[in-house]
Amino acid sequence: MQKSNMPSSASRTLRRLVMIALIGLMGLVAACSSLRLAYNNGDTLLYWWLDGYVDLNADQKDWVKKDIDKLFQWHRKTQLDDYIQILQTAQRQLAGTPTVADLLGDFDDIKQRTERLLLQAKPELADLARSLQPEQIDTLEKKFASNLDDFRKKNMKGSREDQQKFRYKKSMEQFELWFGRFSTEQEVQLRKASDARPLDNALWLAERQRRQNAILALVRKVQKDKLSKEATMALIDNLIKDSFNRLDQSEHKAFFDASEQGTAELILTAIRIATPQQKAHAQQRMQGWIGDFQSLAKDAR
Repeated sequence: MQKSNMPSSASRTLRRLVMIALIGLMGLVAACSSLRLAYNNGDTLLYWWLDGYVDLNADQKDWVKKDIDKLFQWHRKTQLDDYIQILQTAQRQLAGTPTVADLLGDFDDIKQRTERLLLQAKPELADLARSLQPEQIDTLEKKFASNLDDFRKKNMKGSREDQQKFRYKKSMEQFELWFGRFSTEQEVQLRKASDARPLDNALWLAERQRRQNAILALVRKVQKDKLSKEATMALIDNLIKDSFNRLDQSEHKAFFDASEQGTAELILTAIRIATPQQKAHAQQRMQGWIGDFQSLAKDAR
């Protein structure tokens, strides 16, 4: 059987790890008591994540686990120092007076780093796509549909006010992980900044579905035409680049730009109104992560 290194899920996990630098997007790992513990178990979590999407068969399980382990070894040796630098930049910005341009620059930096990671994984992604069986693609399609239903139930329930409130609560969960509790007066300002962001969950849902359909079309073409690894890699290269360029080329570009700008302004509001104690809380958490990444990187050398 064609070997497949599985970084479809791996690349997504790397993407999540890279995004920890931004205060508003750091909740995935922040809820863990130890970043090192979460990272050291990342290979197992990644395996189960993939299995939940495509239902790995008996022939795939052993080499998938080995390839995940290989990926994490590479990641430990080559990527962790970058995350330390990202967090140190975030610390400096938190201690100073960052601007919207600063945060938008951070967003762009993260996009570029994430795209490089995904492109690095092209050979493994091609192997994975070529190894999928028809029933596994059907399982993937059902999982995608379930994810869309979950998005609808959480983000599109009730009135516009209900949807704004839900979005605000999600943002506050992240801010409180970093800064601690906010006062009532602070929450009023954060809610105002949150609601100022454009809201169109139907558009975000359509964009999610478009990406899912593109992935399904790719793996089905690979299976139907029995494409070579090189041809499959070319398709994956186009898919990755399209996913990063899509919003800039979309007919809804103005909306997506305004959403990004609004998110940056929301984060800046949290920084601006934070007390010295709240900022110290965030600095301490970031320093803890820096220490964890330094230890992980040292262990890999």
